[in-house]
Amino acid sequence: MAVCVKLVSDTYSTPEIVMYRSLIGAVFLFCMVLVKGGSFKTKYPLQHLWRGTVGATAFGLWFFSMSQLPLATSITLNYMSPIWIAAILFGIGLFHGRLQFEWRLACAIIASFIGIYILLQPTLAEDQWLGALIAFISGILAALAYLQVKHLGNLGEPEYRVVFYFCVIGTIGGAIMAVIAAHMPGGDGIPFHGHSVLSVFYLVFIGVSAALGQMAMTRAYHLGNTLVTANLQYSGIVFSCIWGLLIWNDNLSWLGWLGIAIIIASGVTTTFFDVRHRMAATAATYDAARKKLSQQNQPEKA
Repeated sequence: MAVCVKLVSDTYSTPEIVMYRSLIGAVFLFCMVLVKGGSFKTKYPLQHLWRGTVGATAFGLWFFSMSQLPLATSITLNYMSPIWIAAILFGIGLFHGRLQFEWRLACAIIASFIGIYILLQPTLAEDQWLGALIAFISGILAALAYLQVKHLGNLGEPEYRVVFYFCVIGTIGGAIMAVIAAHMPGGDGIPFHGHSVLSVFYLVFIGVSAALGQMAMTRAYHLGNTLVTANLQYSGIVFSCIWGLLIWNDNLSWLGWLGIAIIIASGVTTTFFDVRHRMAATAATYDAARKKLSQQNQPEKA
């Protein structure tokens, strides 16, 4: 998705790309549900509204920060969202008196963020503090959106429904942002630009790949460990670097490769500990059930 966004960035404004990304994703999911069956009827409209509004706002603030900051700085600050997820979960556990906080996973998330910092090497000038604050806030809002995705999954909402309503809200928000941006100082006064066959192909690929990626992310947060899922999101930076090498011949210094190695090692480590923990929990549950069944089958003593 990111590759195609970069390829059409000279043709469309950022709000336009957000709008088309969401609109095509919504149409794709609508058609998929018609073919495979399903329903968009939900018992939790306010929950979807909250997820969509917070998520779209986070995207909007992040895109705005890109115009105010070096790209590496904007990405780094936005990618603090897994750290905020860990902090929020810690705060919730502290509030409810349940401090079963997974320190190893939290440390792995911090290690991944350090890898991102080493890879991107962000910089910040004295007059860029407002853009940095906006990117910082976008990361916090993204964390809240991901936790809401987890909550909707726990409520039993299927992935396609969660992503569909997010796309609907993103379409409306993107269209409004496109109109506003076109009439702001520096805008060209054209909210929606013309298309070519190639640009339409890129837009379709952006919308479909974004919808599939969002569905995968939604299912991951629903079924998996929240901190593990959040940490594995850092792998997106690694894939972006690989595409940059293959398509645009981007060069990475040894520090860049070190950052990638740290991100990969952190993802592998968290996955290993999570799988081991799940296997141990499954074994314990099986042993308890077998012991209970054995006790039930023993003849009662006279």
